[in-house]
Amino acid sequence: MRVTRAEAKARNRRALLEAARRIVARDGHRARLDEITEQAGLTTGAVYSLFGSKNGLLAALVTDHSSPHYDRIELAVPADVDLLAAVEAVARYYRRIGEDPDALRHLSFEISLHDTALRDPDLRAMLAASVQEQEQRLANLLTGRTHQGTPLTWRQARRLAGALRALLVGLVQGVALGLAEEVSEPYVTAAARALATPEVLGPP
Repeated sequence: MRVTRAEAKARNRRALLEAARRIVARDGHRARLDEITEQAGLTTGAVYSLFGSKNGLLAALVTDHSSPHYDRIELAVPADVDLLAAVEAVARYYRRIGEDPDALRHLSFEISLHDTALRDPDLRAMLAASVQEQEQRLANLLTGRTHQGTPLTWRQARRLAGALRALLVGLVQGVALGLAEEVSEPYVTAAARALATPEVLGPP
């Protein structure tokens, strides 16, 4: 069966992302582009054609890693619940991440990516843009939900999404690293609900 150009492009893109994930997880900021392309069975020209640069590949790797995570959050939050119920659903999802047997491996990969970005201002900007894009998806999920009789504005949802992500990621990482005991669902949901304050949400 003949492979179309679009199919070949998608296959090469996936091969490079998977190779980059393995090499970055192992070598961090020392990951070499030639080794990534060798493992993918491609040339460096494929990287520049598909991603523009090595940093473009690594930025795409961040999105590839986090997008499915936010897809699952969107599925976990019912469309017809108020803000606090939505926040609780997000908190329960993050708690389940902490129970994943692969949680420590995922955290190691994320730390390797962040370490690489800290050493490269251009990559750091790309990483920040990718994280902000995913955080905006969380804000979209919260916007318009009723809290104390008033729909949450986009501005308020954006502020809450940033605080919520920071809190829940911190809790999950703490458990994975052994810095905190296993946290109960009531603890996680109560901590998340506590963020829905006028000080955090700010003006409409």
